[in-house]
Amino acid sequence: MNFTKVSVASLLVTMIAGGTLAHATCSNASIKGTYGIVSTGLNGSLQPASSVDQITVDGLGHVSGTATKSIDGAIVTYTITGSYNIAANCNGSAIFNNQSGQTEHDNIYLNNANAGAFLIQTDKSHVQSGMAVAQGASTCTNLGVKNPYSFEARGTVIGTGQVAAAGRLTMNGTGAISGTLTLSLDGTIHSSAVTGTYTINSNCTGTASITPTGLSPMNFNLVVVNAGKQIMAIETDNNTIVTGTFQE
Repeated sequence: MNFTKVSVASLLVTMIAGGTLAHATCSNASIKGTYGIVSTGLNGSLQPASSVDQITVDGLGHVSGTATKSIDGAIVTYTITGSYNIAANCNGSAIFNNQSGQTEHDNIYLNNANAGAFLIQTDKSHVQSGMAVAQGASTCTNLGVKNPYSFEARGTVIGTGQVAAAGRLTMNGTGAISGTLTLSLDGTIHSSAVTGTYTINSNCTGTASITPTGLSPMNFNLVVVNAGKQIMAIETDNNTIVTGTFQE
């Protein structure tokens, strides 16, 4: 009995010490690699805005990448540059340029053994938060994402109102999408079969077009993350502020 108590106590001490050491590994170098970021909220003019980015961090405090952003329904793409700083407690900050060349500031909170993070923009009048996920060992081809995925999306379509979607979609490995989708279009429910197409590029970005029966196509820019188990998406049709996720 005494040996059992000592063993349990030793295990707890080891776990606590291990947790402390794990947190102590956070630094600029600990997040070296490529990440996808999806964010939503309101911009500095309090207009609805959303974005999906793919960034590379070099372990030395430098950021580069690309972004697709919807600003009150106007779609823009641009190149990201910036810097970041991660403290030993796994909190940090970053500075990026936006589509107009202005500087934006984020606070960063790492999670999932530094394979992800939550972010919040700290510039005055902005109400914007997001999530980052590491690309991981993804096979970025059409065949590399040959999977059935759960899919969800939400946001605003100007002229329609608030929208949400959830369904089960299969990417067949050769560029075709099929499945079922349920949409709420400002409270009107529409459930139907879906057809579509997709293309995944070697840099883990891509595009998709999804057409629910009886409705117009929904076009997306994509970023593959989490070793292909997740795909971040932003709708690129005018007058949409919609982001979504494919989840294996």
